[in-house]
Amino acid sequence: AARAEDNSRLSVVEENDSIGFDSDKYYTQGLEFIYLGPDVAADSAWIGPFDALADLGPFDTGGAGEVSRRYEVMLGQSMFTPEDTDLEDPDPSDRPYPGWYYGGVGLIQDTDRRRLDHLELLVGVVGPAAFGETTQNDWHQYVLGVDEADGWDEQLDNEPGLMLSYERKWRFLQPVGGGLAVDAIPELGITVGNVMDYVQAGGMLRFGKNLEADYGPTRIRPALSGTPYFNSDYLDGPFGFYFFVGAQGRAVARNLFLDGNTFEGSPSVDSEALVGDLSAGLSMFWGHSVKLDAVVTYRTEEFEHQDDPTKTAGFNVTVGF
Repeated sequence: AARAEDNSRLSVVEENDSIGFDSDKYYTQGLEFIYLGPDVAADSAWIGPFDALADLGPFDTGGAGEVSRRYEVMLGQSMFTPEDTDLEDPDPSDRPYPGWYYGGVGLIQDTDRRRLDHLELLVGVVGPAAFGETTQNDWHQYVLGVDEADGWDEQLDNEPGLMLSYERKWRFLQPVGGGLAVDAIPELGITVGNVMDYVQAGGMLRFGKNLEADYGPTRIRPALSGTPYFNSDYLDGPFGFYFFVGAQGRAVARNLFLDGNTFEGSPSVDSEALVGDLSAGLSMFWGHSVKLDAVVTYRTEEFEHQDDPTKTAGFNVTVGF
């Protein structure tokens, strides 16, 4: 049986280290726009990839009572800077300047409200063609009223980028009375490509109302959760909310933003093989119409001479139509 959720959704995800923190370094800015389509109909062109993946195993539906299949289309930009942005010649032991501009598609399947499979392909460019310098310095000058970052002339060179990610989440839910519940959502996943290669494991704990509508807040990869999936058919009443806290660990084989360009010499640093995130926040939603997420993330050091952990805050606004 398939749930017929006919609503589409548009999400805007913003992450920045200056929101709530006096910081402007490392992972400094991310912006992503995501379109989540309605449930895939039996005669849709999107049904073919789902059926093929079901035959291969990742999106299997054997014995399932309810299946919700959705697709996503996204466009985003992320920027990274060293600690000292006043230097025209950046410290070679500090992280390089790269921008990452990308688009992508994804397939999301919710099985029996207890398991979520997510396959995502991102394709884009790293380097001057990603417009990281323009975006950051215009933001600094016209919005924040602070000095521009001076080292973008030494950023990574242009390089096409690709990231293919697959992850699976499980939900273990326990009602606690009064329409409230708690759930635990462990996850496993893998990402491959010339931009990043890593395996991930993590989990999220949530407390609130109408938890079965999603599996956590939308995030910009790499991060805990990260899917825009939401199903208003699973709501009991129009309003829902949850507090969440979670952690994700990643074993990283490659990070182009730190290791430098793949096919030519460029600035680079020695990256850490193990990186961890700790995230917490609040989500609220009103039927299929509006969803708001707020999240704070603490990320451990990603390269050898990084002086401090990365701290970012973010917010998401989602509108259904």
